[in-house]
Amino acid sequence: MRLLSIFSSMLQATAAKTPEAPGPDAKAIALIEKSGGSVRPLAQNDDRLEVSFYLQGPSIKDADVAPVATLHKVAILHLGNTAITGAALAYVKPLTDLEQLHLEKTRITGKDLANLKDLKKLTYLNLYGSGVDDAGLEQLAGLTNLKHLYVFQTKVTAAGIARLKQSLPNLEIVSGL
Repeated sequence: MRLLSIFSSMLQATAAKTPEAPGPDAKAIALIEKSGGSVRPLAQNDDRLEVSFYLQGPSIKDADVAPVATLHKVAILHLGNTAITGAALAYVKPLTDLEQLHLEKTRITGKDLANLKDLKKLTYLNLYGSGVDDAGLEQLAGLTNLKHLYVFQTKVTAAGIARLKQSLPNLEIVSGL
């Protein structure tokens, strides 16, 4: 009888709890999905996130990226083939857990890469088909974990690549040069 009483009390306490309000991640995810993006966990037992906007293409603008800045544990961000400009990188700047960033075929320029200098976990960066130049590459020199960089069909020159390789000798740079 005592056991039944304890179980009944636990059941009532559970039922009496009010549902929690959605946290900042839930609100951000809803906004991302509303704009056509997607947010998924990397794996079943991994709470890091992969955020993608690339399927929406040119309909994605800088403001659509804003909710990403409030997400926790974003590891992969796909912004390639969208209409974003350097203004969107202000929303990427707080993502200190970011490991992979796809900016291919966007309106990003060299000066915009200053927003990435604190992304110390970044290992992969795709800038293919963007407006990045040699001056922009200099902004990446402090990203010591960067292992793969794609800069083909950009304004990057062999001289700019050589300068970056001095700072990051283990960096693989795919340039098409």
